[in-house]
Amino acid sequence: MWNRKGLLITPNPDIHWMSHYVGPTFIENCGNDQLILNITGRDGNNHSRIGRAHAVVKDKDVVIEKIEPDPIFDIGEIGQFDESGVSYPWIHESGDSKLMYYVGWVSGGIARFQNYTGLAISEDGGKNYRRYKKVPILDRTESEPYGSGSCAVYVRDGKLEMMYTAFEPWGMRHGRMQPSYNIKLAHSVHGLEWERKGEIAVDFEDSSEYVIGKPMPLYDEGVHKLWYSYRGESYRIGYAESLDGSLYQRKDDIAGLDVADNGWDSQMVEYSFVFRNGPDLFMVYNGNDFGRTGLGLAVQC
Repeated sequence: MWNRKGLLITPNPDIHWMSHYVGPTFIENCGNDQLILNITGRDGNNHSRIGRAHAVVKDKDVVIEKIEPDPIFDIGEIGQFDESGVSYPWIHESGDSKLMYYVGWVSGGIARFQNYTGLAISEDGGKNYRRYKKVPILDRTESEPYGSGSCAVYVRDGKLEMMYTAFEPWGMRHGRMQPSYNIKLAHSVHGLEWERKGEIAVDFEDSSEYVIGKPMPLYDEGVHKLWYSYRGESYRIGYAESLDGSLYQRKDDIAGLDVADNGWDSQMVEYSFVFRNGPDLFMVYNGNDFGRTGLGLAVQC
């Protein structure tokens, strides 16, 4: 069960990269209760960028101390796979480098947008990031021709593994063309090139669902835990567990998150990031309208 603590950050018209949305976030726990939030923000032109906020954990709560005025990672060049935005950061430390996996997207077309997974690298502790390639690291293939989305990268059994959002055929749902996607596994030696075999980590529960994405794996208290966003009519945050970290069993009712009775997260909840600080387990997440209402916090109770 989760105790909702309310909104952490709301869109701010005085900070251009997050003037209209405060979206999916990756949190770096720096020790001594200090946090860095790597945040997807959107401006008035619907362009997304990745910026940063600094926070501290106090008395089972998170207090925002500073939001940097400029993004740390900007949109790509016109015509490239991330010309409309960069979003959904996931940071993996590799030696002295930080690898930031992200979603680049292009707006337009019959399907409204296309998503692909890219990679940026920092050699100065995360102050600056450069693109590893001008093309996605998870591009379309014959077996996965619809694109890729948010991911999580971690070490399992001494090897690098990625959970990533794999797009499936689009279809007409709820009166408009909607994407479908699921969470699959990929494997790598150095985190730069990835091998995909179509392995599914967690699957749809029934025919009413058509979206499972934004993986949030955490090896915690001897258990492989996984939070994710799933969708039927609207988004909810699901939860699953695994004995070996490969195939997960859904247990949404144990540690997932449903909508609130009223307020900023009463219509949908999605895009969770879960972290432990001392004895406490925290979740930051988005609510109504994918981040237009802001970024909120819950603590496990």
